[in-house]
Amino acid sequence: MFKQQSGFTLIELVVVIVILGILAAVALPRFITISTDARMAKANGAAAALSSAGSLAHAAQLVAQVASNVSITMEGSVVTMSNGYPTDNNAGIGVASNIQTSSTDFSASGSAPYSVATDSGHPSCNVTYTAATTTAPPTITKTNITSGNCS
Repeated sequence: MFKQQSGFTLIELVVVIVILGILAAVALPRFITISTDARMAKANGAAAALSSAGSLAHAAQLVAQVASNVSITMEGSVVTMSNGYPTDNNAGIGVASNIQTSSTDFSASGSAPYSVATDSGHPSCNVTYTAATTTAPPTITKTNITSGNCS
């Protein structure tokens, strides 16, 4: 008359829950740090995209041998230029870099100075593109790209 045991005992279930709790306590802080690092990398990537797009548009305008305020076409899209570089709005650097206000990956201001946030939940962690002047090329400013402000 042996009764066949099926299922788990209460002690076995408690041990498994405790082990899962310990693993969660160790893994969760690491995941939070990875999210912050990813957001910072995304902001640095946006800065690089703005810089590259500005340089490519400038080079395209020089190759076309047109005046510094004449718009150019990049990949079928018209890029508004000023002083030899894209303007700091959606029609300029937004088109050249393909970071627009309608982007799903970034939150962009669309107007001067052109500002790109890594996501709407962290607007203080951003990159700003300021148009070129007659005496200086455009500037790209990274604001609060640190773990404390992008977290």
